[in-house]
Amino acid sequence: MKILMITINDPAGVAINFTKAINKYTNHSCRLITKEIRYNFMFEKDIHIPWINSKEQWDEVEYLLKSSDIFHFHMTADEEIELGPFKVKDFIKGKMIVHHHHGHPDFRSNPQKYREKYKRKKRNKLLVSTPDLLKLLPEAMWQPNLVPIYDPLYVPLKDKPDYPVVISHSPTRKELKNTEDLIKAFDRLKRENLLVKLDLIENTLHKECLKRKRQSHILFDHLQGYYGVSSLEGLSQGLCVVAGIDEWCKRHIEEFAGSDLPWFITSKERLFVDLKKLVLDKDLREEIGKRSRRFMEQSWNEKKVIKRLIEFYEK
Repeated sequence: MKILMITINDPAGVAINFTKAINKYTNHSCRLITKEIRYNFMFEKDIHIPWINSKEQWDEVEYLLKSSDIFHFHMTADEEIELGPFKVKDFIKGKMIVHHHHGHPDFRSNPQKYREKYKRKKRNKLLVSTPDLLKLLPEAMWQPNLVPIYDPLYVPLKDKPDYPVVISHSPTRKELKNTEDLIKAFDRLKRENLLVKLDLIENTLHKECLKRKRQSHILFDHLQGYYGVSSLEGLSQGLCVVAGIDEWCKRHIEEFAGSDLPWFITSKERLFVDLKKLVLDKDLREEIGKRSRRFMEQSWNEKKVIKRLIEFYEK
């Protein structure tokens, strides 16, 4: 199969990770076209429309639009998107169409709009990136995101100093990531004179973000009931990853992974007490970190994740 992924911007770099994994681990081919850069994290690009500056590159875009078997749209993109001089809807005949949602605010606030559109257009190849989104689009399948766990920036860092205990947090939108709750808990830890440091990573290139996370001991994702790509990065790096994961997501994750969850699961009410416990107990942090890395290697590796996506295409 020839797969063409199309998106306005690449959400958390997941589209390029899927693209590379398909090309690395399967006999199928995949390309990715993006239109915008948001938050300036500078995820790796394949074909980025604003960077095209030659006829040969536009010819390549046209060739991919004509020759691909599958159009895989991420976020809110669909066939109405324009890629330079090309309208994707002009190339849609005979293609399999996949819509893949990643929790865009417009989708979260009005999922019925998308459900009605897909019903009207008789689209049934629907994916969501986290289990909570199945509640908004029950016709979809949950397709777990992946991270390249053997890339040097995603493997555990050996010989880190034990103190101060570094808690890292990389919120794209702080109001959605319980950042204020984390800061309040951290301030209480400091008032108790614990050797702890908060690394709040914002407006930072993705590679630099990964380097800083890798140097931490505890990674705080958020308390929204599901998990983010940040969690997967931290688990791969062998960190103790703290998040608020609800029973719905827990059940879906365990079914996919075939194992218990490695996250240290907490809540807004327990956050301070749990962080204090982790800061004071080095052995517990290290045991959780080892379990985190083992989980990604055995239960959430690239081959397993991409196999699920390829089987979805083939159905």
